Amino acid sequence: MTEIPIEKGLQLRRSHLDEAKRVVVKVGSAVLTTNAGLNNEVLANLAAEIAWLNDSGREVILVSSGSVAAGRRKLGLSRKNISMREKQALAAAGQSSLMHAYEGVFEEYDQAVAQVLLTHGDFSHRHRYLNVRNTLFTLLEWEVLPIINENDPVSVDELRFGDNDTLSAMVANLIEADLLVLLTDVDCLYTGNPCTNPDARPIQTVSRVDAVVEEMAGNVCGLLGTGGMRSKILAAKSASLRGCCSFVGSGRRSGILRDLFAGEPVGTFFLPQSEPMHSRKHWIAFTLRPKGYLVLDDGACHAVVGRGKSLLPSGILEVRGRFEIGDPVHCLDRDGKAIAAGLVSYDSEEIEKIQGAKTCQIEKLLGHKDGDEVIHRDNLVLL
Repeated sequence: MTEIPIEKGLQLRRSHLDEAKRVVVKVGSAVLTTNAGLNNEVLANLAAEIAWLNDSGREVILVSSGSVAAGRRKLGLSRKNISMREKQALAAAGQSSLMHAYEGVFEEYDQAVAQVLLTHGDFSHRHRYLNVRNTLFTLLEWEVLPIINENDPVSVDELRFGDNDTLSAMVANLIEADLLVLLTDVDCLYTGNPCTNPDARPIQTVSRVDAVVEEMAGNVCGLLGTGGMRSKILAAKSASLRGCCSFVGSGRRSGILRDLFAGEPVGTFFLPQSEPMHSRKHWIAFTLRPKGYLVLDDGACHAVVGRGKSLLPSGILEVRGRFEIGDPVHCLDRDGKAIAAGLVSYDSEEIEKIQGAKTCQIEKLLGHKDGDEVIHRDNLVLL
């Protein structure tokens, strides 16, 4: 990571914030909840901040956790160890309480709200993706605040492995947001753990999320929620590759958004990449989940990564999983590291028959030939 001087970093964030007209705000369960349930003071502060953003002429979408905690309080379930089935039931019971709480705090500002519950499938299927996008834009046009959460009761995978940081980044990309705000229970990203390292410094501006920045994800002293700091950094990385800047800061600090837009040195600001990734390739890389994996030899890895070439069957060493034509897969090197994602032109059984073969042998081995490439470069994106 290249260190950006403080004053220059503040100037950069001010220039981006001045141009930010569409904002996604995500607030996590670590901020919204206490042992007794929802934190009403935080909810009231959040409503005031979002109302201020709306009054400034910006469009806002809120991504909110908290349904499980609200369900705990509603049903009086206090024990810590609960099963996945119980978490889903708590989310089902608590979602209505969460929305009722939001309706109450936003009523003071005459702000109508709308509940939008999503699953990963709503993003991976094109027609559902467009339906969600159209619904959100219609709500914004009507000046209604969309409040988004994962549809946990019907999404086992999302509840177990997903988090609302990832969801918020996907929403930001879906609506082409200018700014993604991730509110959590820590002040910012640090160079070290401030609880144990007196020399740890806050990072105010990140120009690019690389391995060094990702390693800093463990340098926190907060409770955090499902995803932790790492998921927030990866969410910022995903957003930045589509040209959206991001901010990580304390959701318990009163006036945090006003301080941010006033140019105060709060939290950590992630700059967008100067050359945004094409929306389709970003969708392949960050939205679609791989149905299988292709292990490549060194030559194929170099051709794909170093020379921007399509993937040919001759460079494939192994096929893992079962998938159909057009399904998303990840390409791995010999060490198992994912180097690229793409949409395959042949199914898994066909690839197993032609792996290691030259393109001139495809028709003889399969009895037909749909093309030379297993993954065309137009359907391939580096990871």
